Amino acid sequence: MTARVLVVDDILANVRLLEAKLSAEYFEVVTAMNGLDALEAIHRTKPDIILLDVMMPGIDGIEVCKRIKANPATQHIPVVMVTALDQPEDRVRGLEAGADDFLTKPVNDISLFCRIKSLVRLKMLTDELRIRAETGDVVGLVAKSAVQQSDHHGNVLLVDTKSSSADRVSGFLSEKHNVHHVSDPAQVVEIAANANPPFELIVISLDETKFDGLRLCSQLRSFEGTRQTPILILVDQDDQPRLLRALDMGVNDYLMRPIDQQELMARVATQVKRWRYTEQLRMNVKTSIELAITDSLTGLNNRRYLESHLGHLIEHFINRGKPLSILAIDVDFFKQINDTYGHDAGDRVLQELAARIKTSTRTIDLCCRTGGEEFVLVLPNTGSDAAENTAQRLRKSVANKPFLIGPQQSVSVTVSIGLAGLGSATDTLDLFMKRADSALYTAKREGRNRVVQAAA
Repeated sequence: MTARVLVVDDILANVRLLEAKLSAEYFEVVTAMNGLDALEAIHRTKPDIILLDVMMPGIDGIEVCKRIKANPATQHIPVVMVTALDQPEDRVRGLEAGADDFLTKPVNDISLFCRIKSLVRLKMLTDELRIRAETGDVVGLVAKSAVQQSDHHGNVLLVDTKSSSADRVSGFLSEKHNVHHVSDPAQVVEIAANANPPFELIVISLDETKFDGLRLCSQLRSFEGTRQTPILILVDQDDQPRLLRALDMGVNDYLMRPIDQQELMARVATQVKRWRYTEQLRMNVKTSIELAITDSLTGLNNRRYLESHLGHLIEHFINRGKPLSILAIDVDFFKQINDTYGHDAGDRVLQELAARIKTSTRTIDLCCRTGGEEFVLVLPNTGSDAAENTAQRLRKSVANKPFLIGPQQSVSVTVSIGLAGLGSATDTLDLFMKRADSALYTAKREGRNRVVQAAA
């Protein structure tokens, strides 16, 4: 894995040393000698991670970090503070400013590379989500919303078999977060995967003899339901090898024992805030995808989804010799409804029709609004006779009950339906749809409010 690293330090020897180490590992290195130059370099080079010295003249590293994290364009970039200061209160100041981690001078090479790779991995995931979310915003699928910055009332899962240390950590975290303690590691994956609301952070103690904490971290990272949940481990000072293994497998953060309450709170707040940021990006992406394939008025799938999905269904059912039918549905005299009662009434008719179609069909059936007053219903594993029974049942459900278009106003509605069954192995999406449309036009010509089946 490679990345662009911005190294910021006012001492040239320190800059050159880090630059040499990183270049030897094939990282692209950009340098800055003070805070103002660092902010300019971030805007110009768009680094993947920033190694930032704390003690600098003018704007120090803490202030630079605050500015980076306050800017929506740069707040997702990981910042690692590199400093000779090693007291908990110094780390807390940096973490509260938004720093993602600390490295103490002289920097251990293994810790340096492992931390960079871990944070860059997370940034790449975030970048992908940001690009997709921004694409949805650009094309108007989903409105851009402010990033959730609150770090209060996080849902935290604590895994610790020792009641004394668990009580201590829970006591610290309960001041700001909802903490759920699990003492049986065998239950962790199931509890975390099924939690509602979901856990925003999992804290795991590696100081255990009853279970392998690294194995649990691996299981959480392997399981789809917990793959994205942040993990913070509590580790002993002399357990460096397991710490590095944990970071390499994707653990997000760590805290050395003895645990300092302020540092614990700061690191948990950082992870909760980051999880909420990435989760909001995921939700924006999901919403934009749903809007791209969903008709906003009725909530049914749209023509884009139908054409994509139906093509796969046709291939699947032809290859297996199974029946597949489609119904082309059109509201009779819909223009008269709009002209007489207004477009709002027409919209209510379409919404109610969509609801009646869904209640008249199975969960495996696919119903789409393809435009205007036109709908298509796809019936998997359904031959012509069964499809006609479905069509007639749907037609009657529409014709037999007036549609409510106002508080004290209703209108009678009917539909015409064209039915087509899947033909031979040479059948295509266009031919399939044309047969259904042709049957629909025949139903219209023959008087409407009827079902017509296309010729084989």
